[in-house]
Amino acid sequence: MKTTKTAIASALAFGGTALLASAALAAGADMGGAEKQATNWHAIIMFVIFVGMTLGITYWAAGRTKTAADFYAAGGGITGFQNGLAIAGDYMSAASFLGISALVYGSGYDGLIFSVGWLVGWPIILFLIAERLRNLGKYTFADVCGYRLARTPIRTFAATGSLIVVIFYLIGQMVGAGQLIKLLFGMDYIYAVMIVGALMMVYVTFGGMVATTWVQIIKACLLLGGATFIAFGVMSHFGFSFEKLFVKAIEVHPKKVAIMAPGALVTNPVDAISLGMALMFGTAGLPHILMRFFTVPDAREARKSVFYATGFIGYFYILTFIIGFGAITLVATNPEYLTKGLGSLDLKGGNNMAAVWLAHAIGGDLFLGFISAVAFATILAVVSGLTLAGASAISHDLYASVIMHGQATEGREVTVSKIASIGLGIIAVLLGLVFEKQNVAFIVALTFSVAASANFPVLVLSMFWGGLTTRGAVLGGMIGLLMSVIMVVLSKAVWVQSFGFKAEIFPFAYPALFSVPAAFFFSWLFSILDNSPQAQAERAAYEAQSIRSETGLGAEGAASH
Repeated sequence: MKTTKTAIASALAFGGTALLASAALAAGADMGGAEKQATNWHAIIMFVIFVGMTLGITYWAAGRTKTAADFYAAGGGITGFQNGLAIAGDYMSAASFLGISALVYGSGYDGLIFSVGWLVGWPIILFLIAERLRNLGKYTFADVCGYRLARTPIRTFAATGSLIVVIFYLIGQMVGAGQLIKLLFGMDYIYAVMIVGALMMVYVTFGGMVATTWVQIIKACLLLGGATFIAFGVMSHFGFSFEKLFVKAIEVHPKKVAIMAPGALVTNPVDAISLGMALMFGTAGLPHILMRFFTVPDAREARKSVFYATGFIGYFYILTFIIGFGAITLVATNPEYLTKGLGSLDLKGGNNMAAVWLAHAIGGDLFLGFISAVAFATILAVVSGLTLAGASAISHDLYASVIMHGQATEGREVTVSKIASIGLGIIAVLLGLVFEKQNVAFIVALTFSVAASANFPVLVLSMFWGGLTTRGAVLGGMIGLLMSVIMVVLSKAVWVQSFGFKAEIFPFAYPALFSVPAAFFFSWLFSILDNSPQAQAERAAYEAQSIRSETGLGAEGAASH
């Protein structure tokens, strides 16, 4: 049993990396400290079953992936319910499960700040983006930005922003997955990372969006099922009374009644606003999330996708709240899981192990293995979506639209995308090896900051403001991108904790409060200063774009099979 528990102790290795809250999680976990352990056979068996299922799905999907629409968007034939579940699978990370429950375990009510921040980004997508995105786009969000703007500069910028987000996100996922598999299988890190990269390339290259979608759906069902079982076990222990749960948690926790009050995690108003902006607007700028809206047949199904996804994600975050308080009452009261005995919150393997030890307390070794396999399935689903989004940016936006000026054949474009998938897989493996011993939590902060500061402003302005020009979009977006990158690098998480300097240059943890308004402002400024004939033609084209975005007339339909 001890070996089994130790083997799972790495589950949080990726929790810190995939969670934006580098400050709240002490800038993430140092993944280089994981030691190779004896195998956890329960986890391995479940992991093999999951991989076998998903490879079977990939084989089936390969027979259905014949055109570019099939490869990029599953032929537009995914239903709203299926897509909502796939979006939830793409979005509900293992970090949400482990990281947020750990924040609740350590800080109580205040740990919900991140789950609320991530959740409220979805109404923005529902009411502002989903319908127009589906009506205007074809395969990537660059289709929307470039609908009436100059093809070459806007798609080059959009593809650049997408690739930065994808590659940085992949680094954290690959390092975490490699460390997890290393511990589960007892194999060297290099082989663990190569296994993850190989599976990722197989899913995307052969199955395209169809396989990726079903991997995400299966993963979502597993994660929701596992979290539900844990939460049910906690509530049944207290007679399904939240009052009894909270009273016991207050009694046990060293902070006592303070765990029911907000304000402990983010005390700086600037950081609080910046964090909220990054979580909300960053969600609406993630290319692998936006790409999912092209897999449904019409705008109605796109709206239904967000409705279902919001429900699944909201339900999941409620479960993490119960799991966090359950860990306080059931794990912190059991010396088997503690390093310093009763009265302390310090857990074996780190406090981010709260949900893992709670799973063991409720379901024993078998359920512990299941949760571990679900954690890996979560990463596999996310990296598949990321790889497909990155490959699409290379093949559809750069190759087909910029290099070939829209003259590439569908077959050639799909071939380039498959080659790009393999290339991204190799790059992800190499970067996973390079960053093995590095603290990479700041990379995810950078990911959300870039998405919120570069992708989101240009996407929103291109949809809702007829005055946007190519010059304004590219310059404003680049300023937002550069500001977010520079400010994250100069912040404490990177400048002090990663680079080793004595004091940070940028005094705040998150740049969104500064970089997002800057991107909007400079996009507006350079647009109104642009009076070229091209700019006038772009403004005149907005009316036709607006009609299509609201009515769907002329939008891409589902592929026929």
